Amino acid sequence: MADAKKNPEYLRGLAKAVQDFKDAFLELMEFYIPDQIGPKGITPAMWLADEVDEDELKSRMARVAYAAGRAVQVAPITNINFAVQGIGVVDPITNWETVIQPKSFLTPENVTNACDSALGRLEAQIAKAEAEAPPEVGVARMHPLVWGAARILWKDGHYRDAVRSAADAVAQHVRSITGRHDVQETSVWQQAFSNDPPKPNMPRLRWPGDPAHQSVRSMNDGLRQFAPGVQMTIRNMASHGAGEFTEQQGVERLATLSLLAQWVDTCELHEDPGVREGPDQLSSGSA
Repeated sequence: MADAKKNPEYLRGLAKAVQDFKDAFLELMEFYIPDQIGPKGITPAMWLADEVDEDELKSRMARVAYAAGRAVQVAPITNINFAVQGIGVVDPITNWETVIQPKSFLTPENVTNACDSALGRLEAQIAKAEAEAPPEVGVARMHPLVWGAARILWKDGHYRDAVRSAADAVAQHVRSITGRHDVQETSVWQQAFSNDPPKPNMPRLRWPGDPAHQSVRSMNDGLRQFAPGVQMTIRNMASHGAGEFTEQQGVERLATLSLLAQWVDTCELHEDPGVREGPDQLSSGSA
């Protein structure tokens, strides 16, 4: 599970929650005056001023309570708790209401100073989290052929259609390289990476290097199975399956297509040493 304390966006959200709480708290304190009569720790730290609009008071109290709830995770992350004798460790944000209650153990300054401290610590944690964050790999950085075909649909949230469009673009790319416009998509892949030697009008894609070398042989054998498998499991399911893909499902499929497109670009085109026949020659030769 990801650690939220190392997520810059999460920490920024907490910082905003603290600032919202502080602003709401200071607005509420405009309706109160400091205690001038009682011993500290017995009377409230703040007394309600005279002639306060009751509806506005309730509204401001509600805003503070709501904001405090949104900032509930701040103290555990920033360690802004107070140690109060006879009570223990208290969170100044969630315990803000004690300021206006008898036997107050916090003052408004305690609360606002804690907010400022939390904001400073969160800023430092955000900087640290950003410095330690791994580099992001987004869909826009995938193979240009894949992202170019998927981009508009993807940005509109049509993830299934974006995947299908990208798969079609990669298949069409292989058709263009091999000149194979006469067979279905799965067959295009099967014949492009076939183990058979190239024939007239049937070129092959081969991983560069010595075909007898283990790594080259592994890539050729793997692509012969992988490429048609991608067509059947990704493109065909995107076209004929039901329901929309989630963004994560879409990313995983686009990444697979991007990898396949990169491998296609790396491959060499092996053609029959004879002159490639045209469609008319094929027809007359087969007659």
